[in-house]
Amino acid sequence: MHVSRIPWRRLGATALRVGAVWLASTLTMLVLAGVLPDFGLQSAGGDSATVIGVTAAAGAGAFGLLSALVWPLLVRAFLLVPALVLGLLVFFLNGSLLWLALSLIPYGRGSADPTMAVVVAAAMSAASSATNAFLAVRDDRAYRHRLARIAGRRRRREGQGAPPTTPGTVFLQLDGLGYAVLREALAAPEGGEPLMPAVAALCGRTHRLTRWRTDWSSQTGASQLGILHGSNEDVPAFRWYEKETGEIVVSNRPTSAVELQRRAVERTGDLGLLARDGASRGNLFTGGARQNALVLSVSARRGKETRSRAGYFAYFSDPANATRTVVSFVAEVVREIVQSTRALLRRERPRVGRGGLYPFVRAFATVVERDVVVAAVLGDMLSCRTAVYADLVGYDEVAHHSGPRGRDTRQVLRRLDRSVQLIAKVAERAPRRYRLVLLSDHGQSPGESFEDAYGLTLEDLVRAGSGLRVPRRAGRTVSGSEARTAARAALRRPEDSGQEGPRTPRRDTGPVVLASGNLGLISFPDQSGRLTRERIDELRPALLPTLAEHPGIGFVLVHSAEHGPVALGAGGCEHRLETGEVVGPRDPLAVFGPGAAEAVLRTARFPHAADIMVNSAFDPLTGAVHAFEEQIGSHGGLGGEQSEAFLLSPLELSPPVEPGRELVGAEAVHRVLRRWLAESAEPGLPEGVEGPEGPEGTARVPTPHTPHTPHAPDSLPVVPRA
Repeated sequence: MHVSRIPWRRLGATALRVGAVWLASTLTMLVLAGVLPDFGLQSAGGDSATVIGVTAAAGAGAFGLLSALVWPLLVRAFLLVPALVLGLLVFFLNGSLLWLALSLIPYGRGSADPTMAVVVAAAMSAASSATNAFLAVRDDRAYRHRLARIAGRRRRREGQGAPPTTPGTVFLQLDGLGYAVLREALAAPEGGEPLMPAVAALCGRTHRLTRWRTDWSSQTGASQLGILHGSNEDVPAFRWYEKETGEIVVSNRPTSAVELQRRAVERTGDLGLLARDGASRGNLFTGGARQNALVLSVSARRGKETRSRAGYFAYFSDPANATRTVVSFVAEVVREIVQSTRALLRRERPRVGRGGLYPFVRAFATVVERDVVVAAVLGDMLSCRTAVYADLVGYDEVAHHSGPRGRDTRQVLRRLDRSVQLIAKVAERAPRRYRLVLLSDHGQSPGESFEDAYGLTLEDLVRAGSGLRVPRRAGRTVSGSEARTAARAALRRPEDSGQEGPRTPRRDTGPVVLASGNLGLISFPDQSGRLTRERIDELRPALLPTLAEHPGIGFVLVHSAEHGPVALGAGGCEHRLETGEVVGPRDPLAVFGPGAAEAVLRTARFPHAADIMVNSAFDPLTGAVHAFEEQIGSHGGLGGEQSEAFLLSPLELSPPVEPGRELVGAEAVHRVLRRWLAESAEPGLPEGVEGPEGPEGTARVPTPHTPHTPHAPDSLPVVPRA
């Protein structure tokens, strides 16, 4: 008797939810018919209230059925369309479905102008989504049952059996969020709650917080390559010039990302952290995963088997998701325009330009990319993936323009916290148990840009020290954020050379000067091999003194034929890195803290280290640096909080490092994450025995290489937003 009641109870709850959503859509349609001029639900001669109500109910029902049956097919048909175009196209597809639904109403009473149909469809989708989400929160049993049903369907489609008994792991990267800023966001002010309450609830109760120190190149390209592929050797900066090819390598350029990933795999002989049933979401690199969405290193390939946009189908196949995201996108653009205007009127300093396309880039990073990545992670948990690594880039993008602790960035942190809360809630209901690990790839250091502080760019300073003419109006460098190129890749314009300048520098313009936050790289394209200090003094006798003595420069790295790598500072100070000998009254690296000399020496040994590498000055009292790009929150070199990232891990996993020791470098983080995956793996393979996925479950590079094939996941359920 008890068993027979359960299906009827579930059936009744389902019927009530469907009825409530239908009622909400009907009421929304009635309200819009009363206020919008080009949308009506009655004939020209007029109708009674009952007839109008029945017409609205019929229209809402037809629209709901078409959305459930036809919408997924339309989105799948348009999956090859560039991602941002698809995000805008959903509005018109949704409006077309409403227009079709109105045409099915008897006696032709429903009518709508095409533009009005788009507006009405968006409002109805939003209303039904909100109602459905509210009821799902209230009915935990039905919600868990729905998740289990979807997960079971996916496992059957992929030939899987019961959910694995071992836990899966979700690695969620909060891009650019430094250790100190996170600590502040977790601290509750007197009488209030923390800025990030969901993350604060994890810290100390179920998770431990660990600080880790980045390499000299404190940016996503180097950090994520090291974390996902175990090696970031020969990645001296975010962008650098390679003399043998005459190419500028840029970490967030898709073709460069492909090459960097290939080099790392070749160097380690391993496909990466995610090669064993993993998924990569919103990253620069795949980590060896077969499931990829918004991954830059595969976005340049046009083949069906290598595209990274499959995750868009999972998200945009639900019209309510699409509507909510597009509306939020527009709201974020408006929010950025208002905030930047307010900062301009208040004459806030430091400040950088926030016009042009930046409001749209910010909205893409903080809304579209966030929503798609979070939805993909939820789908991965429902599919019982073993390891998921996802990157949320919104904070990093906004902090470049508003500062690491700006009012705007605090709002982004609140929304990121809600994303973490949503993922944690779904993890509790997923068919497989999951461990949630939060981490960052670097921090950000505040400070006025080099150009604003001193009235000239690094390139101007280099040209002046080289005896070359300095232009009156030097062009500004553009931010090198991941979000900007992710947006270009979504528009199928991943190689927009307008951002980075020509790939092959012109040989008549003097040295090639590149910027990576507060790290500058200077190369001489007409001189083969890495120039020594002695040769540079021969060619440009005033250049090194000009750089080292400038108040905005902290130190200059060159290679001496006599002493090897040397860090030069003001007043003739030197730090000879091979021996540790310091010449002069002070050590130019001392202000940058412990480990600075080791980090600089490691980079100095890279084959593609520039002829001259320049790190901006650092003020230990304020924590400020001077970015060589147009940024007031920067990272890429040494100095302050940019080098201090965090790792928030479950207490049930082994500690990242032994007490009293420090976790240093992205490669060390990779080893920690791999160890945690091994702790969660099924026992069975003896140590050192190579199975189908390599020793101890790690995937080795196949020979010959076979490209991975991503699969488009099913459409995601409408999950309640935190």
